Amino acid sequence: MRCEAVTIAPMNPPSRCRALAQALALPLTLSMGLLSASPDARAAPLATCHVTYGGETVNHAVAPVDDPHGVPTVAVGSYFLIRFVLQTRPAALAAFKAYVYADRSDAPVLIHQLDVAWPPTPAPPGRPGGYTGLHRVYEPVRDGELQYWCERRPAPEAR
Repeated sequence: MRCEAVTIAPMNPPSRCRALAQALALPLTLSMGLLSASPDARAAPLATCHVTYGGETVNHAVAPVDDPHGVPTVAVGSYFLIRFVLQTRPAALAAFKAYVYADRSDAPVLIHQLDVAWPPTPAPPGRPGGYTGLHRVYEPVRDGELQYWCERRPAPEAR
C-alpha cells in the first residue's frame, strides 16, 4: 500500500475565480491510502470508494458529514476532480452521492453525478461494484478513463 500527500480544494461556484479555489486549497495527507472526507474526525467511515485511474487504484474512506457542501474535491490525474458525500442525518436527506468534475482552466464542470439512498440496498451476491455498481467516466481530451465503485464498510464492533 502506498502513502502519498495530495492537495485538495473545496468546490467553488463557477462564478468564483479559480485562483481563489487554489488559494484556499487544504493540505491533506493520505494515510495508508485512505482519505476521510469528514470534517468530524470522530465520525467512523461507513463506506469505501475505490477509484482507478491510469492503472492505479486509490481507496477513499467516506465518513458521514452534517454539511455536504463542506466536503472537498480530490484531484484524480490532471483532468478529474472527485467528491464523495455521505449524509446520514436527517433521515429524510440520508444519501450517498458521488460527483466527478472536469478540472477546466476557468472553473470545474460537473460531468457525472450519482445519488444512492442511504442505507443502500445490499448488492446481489456475486455482483461486482458494491452498492453503487462500477462507474466509468471518460475524459474526452486524453482518452483517459476513471472508474469507481463503492462498498459499505462493516459496522464497528461495540466495545
